[in-house]
Amino acid sequence: MSADASHATAAFSVMEHLPILLVAVPMIGAAVVAMTRSSNLAWFISLVISLIMPVLAGLLLHEVYKAGVISYALGGWEPPYGIEYRVDVANAFVLLIVSVMATFALLYAKRVVEEDIADHNRPWFYTMYLLCLCGLLGIAVTGDAFNAFVFLEVSSLSTYAMIAMGRDRRALIAAYQYLVMGTIGATLYVIGVGILFAMTGTLNFADMAERLKDVEETRPVFAALAFITVGLSLKIALFPLHKWLPNAYAYAPSMATVFLASTATKVAIYLLVRFAYSIYAPVVDFGSSPSVSIIVGLSLLAMFIASFVACTQKNVERMLAFSSVAQIGYITLGVSFGSKLGLTGGLVHLLNHAVMKGALFMCTGAIMLRLGSVKLDDMAGIGRKMPITMALFVLAGLSLIGVPGTVGFVSKWYLALASFESGQGWLAFAIMGSSLLAVVYVGRVVEVAYFREPSARVMTTQEPPFMMLVPMVLLVIACFYFGIDAEYTAETAAKAADVFLSGMGGAAQ
Repeated sequence: MSADASHATAAFSVMEHLPILLVAVPMIGAAVVAMTRSSNLAWFISLVISLIMPVLAGLLLHEVYKAGVISYALGGWEPPYGIEYRVDVANAFVLLIVSVMATFALLYAKRVVEEDIADHNRPWFYTMYLLCLCGLLGIAVTGDAFNAFVFLEVSSLSTYAMIAMGRDRRALIAAYQYLVMGTIGATLYVIGVGILFAMTGTLNFADMAERLKDVEETRPVFAALAFITVGLSLKIALFPLHKWLPNAYAYAPSMATVFLASTATKVAIYLLVRFAYSIYAPVVDFGSSPSVSIIVGLSLLAMFIASFVACTQKNVERMLAFSSVAQIGYITLGVSFGSKLGLTGGLVHLLNHAVMKGALFMCTGAIMLRLGSVKLDDMAGIGRKMPITMALFVLAGLSLIGVPGTVGFVSKWYLALASFESGQGWLAFAIMGSSLLAVVYVGRVVEVAYFREPSARVMTTQEPPFMMLVPMVLLVIACFYFGIDAEYTAETAAKAADVFLSGMGGAAQ
């Protein structure tokens, strides 16, 4: 075989095995990092792996666009008997979001990890990060309900460890709270999956969707949906099941907060939508189901109550954490419409929230690094000593509010259109009303940072290292670029919405 032919064969093999590589690469990387003793080497290996993942996810999305749904039989065991990795536009979209945001988090990580994590624990921290990345990508790529549970636990266990490694003692309590709530959520999910297995005899998503037609209108099938919905709602921190999230985000190491806020809840939302629309599509018309009213009510409560609580917080990271609960409300509101436009709005906001909240938590991490506090009282006048960081915070905050020209406006625009399309125009005004609350809590930071005299503590601060500023600037640029040119993101989200609405055996793209 010629050298050219060998290269062509190798390239073909990589493309053929892209689904498993998305899981295997970070898993193997975690094992390698666990054996290192140098924090610099652990960070470098993690960064290299993180840089590979968006390439693999981008190639996979390209392949799905070109060839349609990709079915990958693990170990050569054909589905439904073996585990299947099944990739369409919907989960390829989520895979790309997770892998890109993980890369930004790692670019940002080195200096804050040196500050937050004891030296001997840093390789373990990066090991947990890679395991968490492996779990999140595994949830998105798998086409098997129990395999999704396994990856859900892999990501959750590594997340507990990452949160617990924070220097603040309250990190241990936050990790314990998350462990308790996460375990309850996972237990409810696996009970639901167990009932579905008993009713259908399969764990494969596509096969399960097909076999549910034979047992529709039975109580166990609906009970399973209830267990799975509540279990995953705990994982996504849907109001009022969000108690674990504010402490977890506020007391985790800064890098963990950036990474988890940008990725973890997004993957759980994907899994919930997959069950609601793709797997249960033959049994339940989710768009007209009475449960939709419950989801709409909880979404509105999240948008208003969580935003109001955010307005009262004195710690900026807790403020942003409650803001995340409110933003999750926007996503679930979009999902509840049961229409292509509503799902498109929800999925675009899933991406947009990852970008803007990643940027905001990076800014607070930089402030914590330099000032040692993110309490509003301690941040008086900090806009004069950290002008770049605070300018980036304000610009990302404008996106969170939904100012025209930012990504936040794009997704809220789609959600408003979906409200009118569904004959519930009042929801569009509710979206506007909750956005006004975002003006209040972002405005509080602006007032403190720019309109108060710097304290003696602030006078000694300075901008974070260049390596931290780079990902912060890139994410804020993304907030505006995709706010002005939303064609690619909205088009991909619309295709993903088509996939969800057409069920597991539906649209090829």
